[in-house]
This record gives sequence, structure tokens and C-alpha cells, in this order.
Amino acid sequence: MIDENTVLLDLSAHGRIRVTGEDRARLIHALCTNHIQQLQPGQGAYAFFLTAQGRILADAHILCFEDALLLDLEPETREIIWKHIDHYIIADDVTLEDETDRTFCFGIEGAGAAEFLSRLGVSALPHREENLSWDQMTVAAISASGAGGYRIYGPNTRKEELRQRLLGAGAHAADLHALRLQFFQPRYGEDITEKTLAQETSLPHALHFSKGCYLGQEIVERIRSRTHVNRMLTGLHFASEAAPAPGTPVMAGDAEIGKITSSHENTAIALIRVEHMKPGTELTAEGRKAITRPIAAER
Repeated sequence: MIDENTVLLDLSAHGRIRVTGEDRARLIHALCTNHIQQLQPGQGAYAFFLTAQGRILADAHILCFEDALLLDLEPETREIIWKHIDHYIIADDVTLEDETDRTFCFGIEGAGAAEFLSRLGVSALPHREENLSWDQMTVAAISASGAGGYRIYGPNTRKEELRQRLLGAGAHAADLHALRLQFFQPRYGEDITEKTLAQETSLPHALHFSKGCYLGQEIVERIRSRTHVNRMLTGLHFASEAAPAPGTPVMAGDAEIGKITSSHENTAIALIRVEHMKPGTELTAEGRKAITRPIAAER
């Protein structure tokens, strides 16, 4: 059965760092914004790694296995986070292993992704970030585009075999940049950078407010106590014209209220002042009219 709603993304350029050792959960818990120590095998979490000043070094999907944690990172942050974690390993029983070059990652995205994988024998994963073993590989409920989807991890020796299997079952290749902008899904390295504060991302599920101390927590808590930040990411839909390039000012009347961070065809993501974020608000960029849209809940 061909499913035109299911697309295949090659995410193998993402960093994949395996963390082992008795102290692995405690250390990663102390370095990121989500609750890692409570994770059980088969579960996972989306989190930020912050500087002491509360700026985002990287975002990561953290998968929990019986004997390890797996960090799935954007390509730009692979080496940064390796060095960052290694810096804090002092007397800890923690070992880092970079698996990026000997493994692959495919994304299966779209409205039909769950049914598509079930036809291949993959059991349901009802909760975001959950993972399971399938055909000596790992499947995790992680969307790269915001459309809803899954990731499949495995050794490079299985990559082309699986690619052909997925394409033969009806998935079709797609461009991640175009797909994620269609669903207003932010990406580290474009919309989120080392200058971004955690609450500016519009991705609250990356934050856990009762987990205890972690690097950068003081700034996150200070912002929470003030109830808001001044700017946040939001989607922009340009009804009749192409979206301007990243860096273009976004205007509310004659006032500049932010800048576009990424764009494709008639959609964009922008970091703008919070008072203009209500969905359906009309703004302009280079004189082109746009309507605000919510950032994707998936990540």
C-alpha cells in the first residue's frame, strides 16, 4: 500500500553520542533542562544544554536504554556537546562514545507515519520520545519536522537495505528544511542559537521546573518568576508572496518587532516581541503581509 502522506528523511548527519557508566543519568541530569534521572529504559526526553548564563548550547533528544543514554544532536552541536560533557566528567563513572560515523538515522514523517511503520511490524509508541527495538535497530517517537513522526537508528551496514525497504513500502524522500517550515518547527543552528534563552524557543516541553539543580537553572527560574520573556519564536505565513530571507526585520506597523530566522517559500519562523505573537496577528516583512502561526508542538 502506497502512502503519499509518509516521507523519508536521512538524518544521519545528526550527532549520536552514547553515554555509559553508573553515573551517566546523574551527570546528564545536572547538565540539561529536563528530568533525566526519572527516565526508564524505553523512555526519552527532549532537553536543552545551557551555559551558566542560561543561553542554549544545544538541544538534544535523549533516549534511555538499559545500559546507556543516547544523545541525538543537531550536526552543528555534536563536538560542542561532547567537549561540554567531557569537561564535567571528573570523578564520575561516565564514558562518552561518538557513534555518528558508524551509524545512521532515518526519519519517517507525516500523518501516515504510525500506520506505515505498523505495516512493517513496528509496535505502537504512544508517547513522544519513547523507543523500542525493532529488527536489531531502534525506533523512537521523535519528529524532525513537526508533522509527527519517528526516527530509526541502526548500523551503517543496514542503511541502504533499510532505505530501499522504506521506499519500496511507499515512503518518498523529502527535504527537511521545506517540511519543517511547513509545520513551523524550529531548528538549532537557524532559529535557536547560542544567543537564545530557553523560554524564547516556544518549546516548553524541553523544560522541567521541579527536577532540581542544573547548569543554567538560575536564569531559567528567574525568567519564570517574571512570568515571561520579551521575545519568542513564532511562525509566519505569507499568504500571497514568498517569505523574505533570514535576518529580514518583521514589522508591526512602522515598528520593528523582530527578525526572520528561517524561511522557505511562503512560510517562515521569526523571533518577535511577545505582545505580537497571538495566532492570526497580521505583520509585515519587506512590505509583504504575514499572519502569525503557532510553533509546532512536536520536536
